[in-house]
Amino acid sequence: MLIRVESRKSKVERKKKNNKKQEVRRKTSQNLASYFLLLIINFYTLNSQAQCAMCRASLESTGNVSQAEAVNDGIIYLMIIPYVLVGLIAFAVYRMYRKKN
Repeated sequence: MLIRVESRKSKVERKKKNNKKQEVRRKTSQNLASYFLLLIINFYTLNSQAQCAMCRASLESTGNVSQAEAVNDGIIYLMIIPYVLVGLIAFAVYRMYRKKN
């Protein structure tokens, strides 16, 4: 009789462990899908004309196309840096949160 009670407890404990494992797997797959989608969105590029009015007027007057493209690339580069920094900070906060749990 005593042996059956212990085996029932162990079965319940095993079920709880399996449920926790399944939940971790589900969360992991959701996180991976979210990260993959985020990467796709971040690396998807469009041709854009990212110039302020002063830069555009100055570059159109010179007629140098390669210089205009270089200024566009520089503006986009400067625009990306704050997003990368915010992403790194968010990742650090996420890691600290995960360590607590």
